[in-house]
Amino acid sequence: MKNKTHHTSGFSFLNPVFHNRTLTLALSGLILLMLSCSNQKDQNQKNQNDSTVVALKTNSNDLMLTESQVRLANITVQRVAVKPVGQSTIVNARLTENEESTEVISSRSAGRIEKLFVKETGRVVRTGEPLYELYSEILLTLQQEYLLALEQYETIGKKESRYEAFVKSAERKLLLYGLTKKQMENLAKLKTVQPRITFVAPAGGIVSEIQVAEGQYLEEGAVLYRIENISTLWIEAELYADESGLVKTGDKIGVRVNGFESLSLESKIVFLSPEYSANSQITKIRAMLENPEMKFKPGMQAQVVLSQSSRNALAIPVDAVIRSGKGTHVYVETAENTFQPRVVETGLEDFDQVEITQGLQQGDRVAVSGAYLLYSELVLKKGTDPMMVHNHH
Repeated sequence: MKNKTHHTSGFSFLNPVFHNRTLTLALSGLILLMLSCSNQKDQNQKNQNDSTVVALKTNSNDLMLTESQVRLANITVQRVAVKPVGQSTIVNARLTENEESTEVISSRSAGRIEKLFVKETGRVVRTGEPLYELYSEILLTLQQEYLLALEQYETIGKKESRYEAFVKSAERKLLLYGLTKKQMENLAKLKTVQPRITFVAPAGGIVSEIQVAEGQYLEEGAVLYRIENISTLWIEAELYADESGLVKTGDKIGVRVNGFESLSLESKIVFLSPEYSANSQITKIRAMLENPEMKFKPGMQAQVVLSQSSRNALAIPVDAVIRSGKGTHVYVETAENTFQPRVVETGLEDFDQVEITQGLQQGDRVAVSGAYLLYSELVLKKGTDPMMVHNHH
């Protein structure tokens, strides 16, 4: 009788192949378990380190910026240095027309206004800009006289000085009637009488009055335009009795015009007048301000700075100082593109510089332009006032 063999599905536990595979799987599982534990440990350690870094950044009061942030915020840095700083009194002022430079334009000849090139007041005109076009029989006659004298001189009179004198005399008359040198050159070149003559502005400024209309017939001397020459302006301000002793005629004063605060201007006092106004004794001052580009206009508000005692002191630009109800602070660059708020105490102050009596040393680098942006950024990121952080520490 044959022995019966008991078969099972799959491999036997005693099967060498099965035994090897089971061992391999067990070892692989053990390795995976060990790697998983190691990774979990590394992740926990990383999370702990990250938390420490975040905590350090949160506790730090430094503000770190990137290069692009510095450029976008237009942050500039300046070293603290010893500079002359004076006590200043700031007085409100106003720009007005220089009445000595007002240009009244009248008709040099009787005639009819054919065209007005400037028809509205308040417009700025430049020297040599066309104002109006005039038809004048007198000017026609003078042009004909000039061309006749010129023709005689060129044909028969070059050897005789009297013909040249006739030409110059005829030319002088036309110049006195308001023609320009260029118009005379064109007349001599074209040798044709111009029935309409264009007259130009003898000076630049603002047109304050127009007293003529197109088609109007004018007598000689009739007023056409009034132009306020604003290449120089007056600055007028009023001083109280305790301020009047700070200045005298001929003194130079600092000037800031509203809307042009970045421009540091200087003016010279040309007039002082004691007056009585609103039951108070005041002194009206008038200073002359050069305005060659005519960027300033009459009526603009301004401030004048009257400097008093001045001394050399540790100073920084006024724009670098942040003031609040809790105190005064600046932003010091502690590393590249890294800024830290620092409480300071100030002393004398003028329009540009402020004395630092405590909180900074010579050579420290402070943010000037963009200081208020740094303040806003610090409050936004840290959620607290730099002054409160400082006081807490």
